Amino acid sequence: MDHKSLLLISSFLIGISPSLYANDISESTDASSLNEKKENTNSLRDLKNVRLKDLKVDANAAQPDKVKDPLEAFNRKVHNLNETVDQHVVRPIAVQYKEKFPEDVRGSYSSFRNNLGEPWNAVNQLIQGKPLRALKTLGRFSINTLTTLGFADPAQHLGIETENENFGTTLGYYGVPSGPYIVIPVFGPSTFRDGAGLIVDIAGHPQEYLDGHDAVYWSDQAGRGINARASLLDYEGALQGDKYSALRDIYLQRRHFVIAEKKGLDADAIQFIDDVDDTLDEDADEIKSKLKK
Repeated sequence: MDHKSLLLISSFLIGISPSLYANDISESTDASSLNEKKENTNSLRDLKNVRLKDLKVDANAAQPDKVKDPLEAFNRKVHNLNETVDQHVVRPIAVQYKEKFPEDVRGSYSSFRNNLGEPWNAVNQLIQGKPLRALKTLGRFSINTLTTLGFADPAQHLGIETENENFGTTLGYYGVPSGPYIVIPVFGPSTFRDGAGLIVDIAGHPQEYLDGHDAVYWSDQAGRGINARASLLDYEGALQGDKYSALRDIYLQRRHFVIAEKKGLDADAIQFIDDVDDTLDEDADEIKSKLKK
């Protein structure tokens, strides 16, 4: 079985584990256990009640919750599971990683990973009908690879900035609606469109083709996750109140903005929500840029 299949199957198993766990404890007569089982049943019922018109929605932060997030009950279960894994496993490792490795080392590793993604950026730009931008991206990749193997970013000093792409963004560029908001096990906030795009993105990166080098592949994936999580440690206090709702609206707002920007739309044509203030928007942009690394 290839790496991609294993990763997706693992995510699926993690996603359904709350329901499995609820079944394991259902023998208990404790009232809280019965309530938890009922909540999990309702969450799974939400999945069955998704209608075709729900999938056609182009979710954005300004919409009512029932429109942009019809699977909220299920999504909150996955979000809580992701939070538990993060607090007990991922975050402690990220803290140690940040403490043990200097910022220069972490920055070089981020640059190396970003550089590996440049060819896929160029492919998406070609699909978007932007050949000149794609050539610029390939030039950036060539300069950084030939001079520093990607561990530094001399192309930036030459005025060649990176432009991160993914297949979900490309689909949005051509008007494919996002579908409802979903939370993917391990990967976190997404939409139906971006979730499908993620599968294509995984296949489009060179790490996917390390056949016969499972240890290298999984070490690379673990390093990517820990490095991304360490870069977010300084922003943990940015989200107050209902973290689930805040993350959802930040994600949808940011994705809506990125796609509108690529289409060349004016800022006035982009829908925003009033309860996400300017400071939080700046933090959200920083968080999203860190996650891309």
